[in-house]
Amino acid sequence: MYTVGDYLLDRLHELGIEEIFGVPGDYNLQFLDQIISRKDMKWVGNANELNASYMADGYARTKKAAAFLTTFGVGELSAVNGLAGSYAENLPVVEIVGSPTSKVQNEGKFVHHTLADGDFKHFMKMHEPVTAARTLLTAENATVEIDRVLSALLKERKPVYINLPVDVAAAKAEKPSLPLKKENSTSNTSDQEILNKIQESLKNGKKPIVITGHEIISFGLEKTVSQFISKTKLPITTLNFGKSSVDEALPSFLGIYNGKLSEPNLKEFVESADFILMLGVKLTDSSTGAFTHHLNENKMISLNIDEGKIFNESIQNFDFESLISSLLDLSEIEYKGKYIDKKQEDFVPSNALLSQDRLWQAVENLTQSNETIVAEQGTSFFGASSIFLKPKSHFIGQPLWGSIGYTFPAALGSQIADKESRHLLFIGDGSLQLTVQELGLAIREKINPICFIINNDGYTVEREIHGPNQSYNDIPMWNYSKLPESFGATEERVVSKIVRTENEFVSVMKEAQADPNRMYWIELILAKEDAPKVLKKMGKLFAEQNKS
Repeated sequence: MYTVGDYLLDRLHELGIEEIFGVPGDYNLQFLDQIISRKDMKWVGNANELNASYMADGYARTKKAAAFLTTFGVGELSAVNGLAGSYAENLPVVEIVGSPTSKVQNEGKFVHHTLADGDFKHFMKMHEPVTAARTLLTAENATVEIDRVLSALLKERKPVYINLPVDVAAAKAEKPSLPLKKENSTSNTSDQEILNKIQESLKNGKKPIVITGHEIISFGLEKTVSQFISKTKLPITTLNFGKSSVDEALPSFLGIYNGKLSEPNLKEFVESADFILMLGVKLTDSSTGAFTHHLNENKMISLNIDEGKIFNESIQNFDFESLISSLLDLSEIEYKGKYIDKKQEDFVPSNALLSQDRLWQAVENLTQSNETIVAEQGTSFFGASSIFLKPKSHFIGQPLWGSIGYTFPAALGSQIADKESRHLLFIGDGSLQLTVQELGLAIREKINPICFIINNDGYTVEREIHGPNQSYNDIPMWNYSKLPESFGATEERVVSKIVRTENEFVSVMKEAQADPNRMYWIELILAKEDAPKVLKKMGKLFAEQNKS
């Protein structure tokens, strides 16, 4: 018998989802039976629900849609933080919550995982601020409601919430007869009119600049933007919140713009532009040098998923995805002006102790095409976001939500989504301690990223903002190189190393890149007080911001 559970899984597979993350619970076990019985879908069980939501987020950044499954109450609430990060950074993640039977809910029975007050909608209400759409499925409304919330997912590129009672998952349903469609926008501003203004401004501009952000990645429009830039030769920059939204190997890619923290020649070039085309950008504190950017909105056309501005006049209800794709149709645009000299230095290693500045120089020189850099918020993010990526490379960070520990599960989720792109994770010791439980999953599933654990004895990013010597920025010292063994790994599965010098780093990086069939677990010993220059400056700006 074809069921509601089958219908939901078919729709998820239609979105490109081939793995579902989560944790079993008695309210989702029967639905789990349906998942593991399929040949086109795999269950990936996590150590906890928070990590499952992080893994789904990473998967969605690469596959452009993801799903995870929890049980009612205790499970879904554990995952809310991860779901909120996906909402903040526009990631299409489906949370499926297995819940008590419709009869139990309708009768308001005091069952486990509830607040014993007979109200089964508390937790769905808690999800309202962090989801684009929510539904409690019944046997009668299930297929219509599944399509409704998944259409919202496609349109808004934000998480959705599906409450799936045990009995509803097993209820009879009809197979979908038509492909899933996103909700359509009713335009009150002609998309063609917007395109005409963009074309006119680019043709007339003497010093135009294109700035792209994270929403380009949310829609999977990176190749489209790169083709547009390759065709027009327009100078382009991105914020760190949107890094890899364009191919950084393009000659006209200038680097990362970050307000007063930008390279001086890049800052002057961007801020003196006579026309700015800003695509999918959100101007947040960590991506604008704590709001020290100077971008003239009177010379700007800015397009976002849900709003836009043409020379500081608001527009709404246009089709963001369609507009970006239509940029390729613009004609008679070819930039013939100058660019800026890019600051890229050759790295010649020595036997000196590894430092933050030298580490990121080495990473920039040693990374290869078709790799994915995953950088934890803090020293790793501010170091890695400043490097130039090789062709066909990607970058994952979480600069807006900034939940520490996020990147280890996210890197695993993204590596599952794209097995051909070797993932290089850079994560601090303090962050790793929050989510290291998924090391067991990585070993079990034979996932082979290169993991660099930056051991600098505590919360360095917090030390740069406040309390450099305060005990609350200290953490317990772990024996990080022994963790894979503790989680059951053998040398055939995981190579564990400790690195202290520049020469050692270069050697192990090359060894790891040449050995894609094993995970590399590399502990980098760095000084407690050391941090990337950009982070040191940002820390001071954040400290001032927290006083105002």
